[in-house]
Amino acid sequence: MRRFVIALGVGCGLVGASVALAQQNTAPPEVETLRARAAEILGSVPPPPAELSPAAALGRRLFFDTRMAADGKTACVACHLPERHGADGLRFSLDARGKPTARNSPTVFHVDGQIAQRWRGDRTSPAHQAEDSLVGSLGWPTHDAARAQLLALDYESDFRAAFPDAPDPVSTANFGRAIEAFEATLSTPALFDAFLRGETWLSSEQRRGLALFLDTGCTACHNGPAVGGRSLQRFGVVKPYAEATGSDPVDEGRFAVTKHEADRYVFKVPPLRNVAMTGPWFHDGSVADLAQAVRVMADVQLGKPLGDADANAIAAFLATLTGEVPPHFSAP
Repeated sequence: MRRFVIALGVGCGLVGASVALAQQNTAPPEVETLRARAAEILGSVPPPPAELSPAAALGRRLFFDTRMAADGKTACVACHLPERHGADGLRFSLDARGKPTARNSPTVFHVDGQIAQRWRGDRTSPAHQAEDSLVGSLGWPTHDAARAQLLALDYESDFRAAFPDAPDPVSTANFGRAIEAFEATLSTPALFDAFLRGETWLSSEQRRGLALFLDTGCTACHNGPAVGGRSLQRFGVVKPYAEATGSDPVDEGRFAVTKHEADRYVFKVPPLRNVAMTGPWFHDGSVADLAQAVRVMADVQLGKPLGDADANAIAAFLATLTGEVPPHFSAP
């Protein structure tokens, strides 16, 4: 079976750019129609800001500070690497206690505006996710212990600048808000966005993949500028997902949080921005090939098995969603 290979050198999302940028003529009507459909259903993302607000600058420091983990070495970035576009390339990460995480670490790019955070949607916002990571992956026994660490470090002036109206700005809640402000700046416009703006074309294979993505039904869940993140959906609408992924054990998803039968096997729909760089895929990292992940989704969600050519074309389109890692996604 021919595997679709994603080249690692896709900085700036310029997959196929040598073909697309060479086009000087007006796009034919069918390309303009495809562009208009994609713009309506998906849409573009903005560039990252030229400067960080005080809160975002504080969040950047905290995100990369290993002192904010109980083991003194883990930090937020341990599971969200720049070279992996905010993911880490592992099925499961190791937390500050030396234990594997329960689920695959998602990217921290384009988290702003999502319906919820984490695979089970059990944290309501990026701020909630970051604050509770202090007593989760970062290993502190309590929020008070984490706050004591914040007070022991050289952050008070930064917290006061970031949250000038707070009577007691150094808090774990404001830790979460600062991380949220930083993550909101992690936007990665890509080749696809240039295509939507009419500045370039996609290759014929990429356009075919985009048309298949729209026509097969993928956008019922993967829509909006982040290409997902807007809903919680059952994984395995047509057939049990584990039949296609080989998952063992089988994760019951949001059911473990709510105990509602309707939430069994329900997970947050992940955004697909930079998806070519954030594998392995799914909540348990059970699939290591992007085209295979596409086949799994078409099969278990839509009941539309795809051949290799169509799956590879969709994967080619998905690669156009890979943008440049913002330069400030680095240690200050």
